[in-house]
Amino acid sequence: MAEAHQAVAFQFTVTPDGVDFRLSREALKHVYLSGINSWKKRLIRIKNGILRGVYPGSPTSWLVVVMATVGSSYCKVDISMGLICCIQRWLPEGCGPYRTPQTRALLSMAVFSTGVWMMGIFFFRQTLKMLLSYHGWMFEMHGQTSHFTKVWAFCVRLLSSRRPMLYSFQTSLPKLPVPSVPATIHRYLESVRPLLDDEEYYRMETLAKEFQDKTAPRLQKYLVLKSWWATNYVSDWWEEYVYLRSRAPLVVNSNYYVMDFVLIKNTDIQAARLGNIVHAMIMYRRKLDREEIKPVMALGIVPMCSYQMERMFNTTRIPGKETDLLQHLSDSRHVAVYHKGRFFKVWLYEGSHLLKPCDLEMQFQRILDDPSPPQPGEEKLAALTAGGRVEWAQARQAFFSSGKNKTALDAIERAAFFVALDEESPHYDPEDEASLSLYGKALLHGNCYNRWFDKSFTIIAFKNGQLGLNTEHAWADAPIIGHLWEFVLGTDTFHLGYTETGHCLGKPNRMLAAPQRLQWDIPKQCQAVIESSYRVATALADDVELYCFQFLPFGKGLIKKCRTSPDAFVQIALQLAHFRDRGKFCLTYEASMTRMFREGRTETVRSCTSESTAFVQAMVKGSHVVSLPDQPHCEVTPLPSAHLGVKATLHRSTSAPQKADLQDLFRKASKKHQNMYRLAMTGAGIDRHLFCLYVVSKYLGVSSPFLAEVADDGYGVSYMIAGENTIFFHISSKFSSSETNAQRFGNHIRQALLDIADLFQVPKADS
Repeated sequence: MAEAHQAVAFQFTVTPDGVDFRLSREALKHVYLSGINSWKKRLIRIKNGILRGVYPGSPTSWLVVVMATVGSSYCKVDISMGLICCIQRWLPEGCGPYRTPQTRALLSMAVFSTGVWMMGIFFFRQTLKMLLSYHGWMFEMHGQTSHFTKVWAFCVRLLSSRRPMLYSFQTSLPKLPVPSVPATIHRYLESVRPLLDDEEYYRMETLAKEFQDKTAPRLQKYLVLKSWWATNYVSDWWEEYVYLRSRAPLVVNSNYYVMDFVLIKNTDIQAARLGNIVHAMIMYRRKLDREEIKPVMALGIVPMCSYQMERMFNTTRIPGKETDLLQHLSDSRHVAVYHKGRFFKVWLYEGSHLLKPCDLEMQFQRILDDPSPPQPGEEKLAALTAGGRVEWAQARQAFFSSGKNKTALDAIERAAFFVALDEESPHYDPEDEASLSLYGKALLHGNCYNRWFDKSFTIIAFKNGQLGLNTEHAWADAPIIGHLWEFVLGTDTFHLGYTETGHCLGKPNRMLAAPQRLQWDIPKQCQAVIESSYRVATALADDVELYCFQFLPFGKGLIKKCRTSPDAFVQIALQLAHFRDRGKFCLTYEASMTRMFREGRTETVRSCTSESTAFVQAMVKGSHVVSLPDQPHCEVTPLPSAHLGVKATLHRSTSAPQKADLQDLFRKASKKHQNMYRLAMTGAGIDRHLFCLYVVSKYLGVSSPFLAEVADDGYGVSYMIAGENTIFFHISSKFSSSETNAQRFGNHIRQALLDIADLFQVPKADS
């Protein structure tokens, strides 16, 4: 408690003689500096708001217009065509600053110039919005750019040439268009055709036609009306109904993880690594607040929407009985830390100055060295955020709405982000295939009570210096946190660095107050709820089979030689792998972004197409039959992990399709996939439109057998093409399912990638 007293600016004691006040000069100094820092931030936000509001204009351009107007007036040229004289007549006469004719004339010219300048800004913005609504460039083949697209690109560059701030393009981005109902129905039926037999497809076609003719027109009108009124007709409903209204636990179902460098290690010292990383995080937040981060640009010219970045820091998901709430604060000066069942509050600033990495290392080391035990009920408290949302909302209201529990909970929920100091040391060992999977499991759910799953993200620092993130999904999608993580890891590795012994550079300030231990008073009833939530979360975590592996035979280097996109190559390989695994096709969900539109998030690409199924069936019909020692003609049996390194011999039946035919089928499937991906990115997807029509139908109380049939299903696969020669795969399934097996499916993915690559291998010329 001594640290808490040190942080108080004044204390008072009630005595028989009156009230005794004692002031702390040091604390008052920090309060003063904090106030100065807050005002600086406000002024920066005001300045950025003005500069963003007039983009692509600038104060300099306004001054140029004023000078041109004044100069033309002195040259006896009235470029206003009489408007300046009209403005001058409207100005009051005879008193104040308008007393002299010269002052009135100058003021009139300034008003006219400002109007012209603002009209110019409006014109440029609308022109840029119109230009950004053109997406034909996405559908043109590489190296075959049309003259129209070249002119378009030149105009976009011209209008956005002035250095933009992070949110400069927000008002110039077009709105997400509402697709026509017939187009969506057509694409939907096309997507389910390879999954249904003739009878099932005829039934679905009948339902779709009935929906299109009777129910959809009314729903579509409301949706179009919303698109005119709202910034984005999908995003708010998507956030509310898919994320915030879900009553299922966040762990496993919603939150996702981000890994550290797995092949590079900067230091083994847990506190030092975390000191650098947290310092880099706050550096990024400072850039974010000042809008100094450049907006992401496709092809270097087309801006992506940046609105999701606004809630990256200082954000917590607050549980509710019916729906959750995202609480975002404009600023936070501390982080909440969990270690060995205890919660701590660590200040990030000393006055107005951000703590140096060595200071942060010292603070985290103090927590690691603290021998105090957890308070009753404290150790598994975070399990509440991992269990059911209704139970957490009820417990929050009953046990955390007042007193020290509310104070401690506020310290967590109002933190910039959450930090977990783990005692385990997972890491990737290329010689141990299971090591990457164990690392992923540790990040995904930990022990179900050492992560605060409600925070926008939790930094997880392991004992060996390895790191990772667990990220809440409602506030943003994975590319947003990926941008932060790239900056942080790059800053840690290339800018901050470490001493030869692995510590942060510099000498820490030993006079800093130690981290503040959060105080709880958790009654037995609350402890029972905590245990119940812990059991729910543990059951979910234990049911997750996660298989992660590094695919080394090739990466995007070889894939590009096949003249196809790496994404299409992997997606078609997944279709082949799934058919070999299950003997059937399934509706496959791949997320694409819609950030070329204002407040755009994601859209679904349905990867299982007629073209991809035709290729898969041809591959299986005349399949590469894998011959392994003592296992001749093992066609679709999962490859044993012990045999993964064995060189296989490939045979073909005499009736098998020729390699050229398979290549042609693959290219058709790849072309189809790339086209669907582009359609999804340009607002012509399937699922988000159907989702919004479904929401409108619920508001209106309209039932639709067709909308009741809409669903997407899939096998949990995440992959990252990490370079010219490496692809990382993360495959998840459930142990409770007798039909799925993550490792078996991973082996099929390996084989599918090799089999497709074999189609495009060019024999070496004889030397």
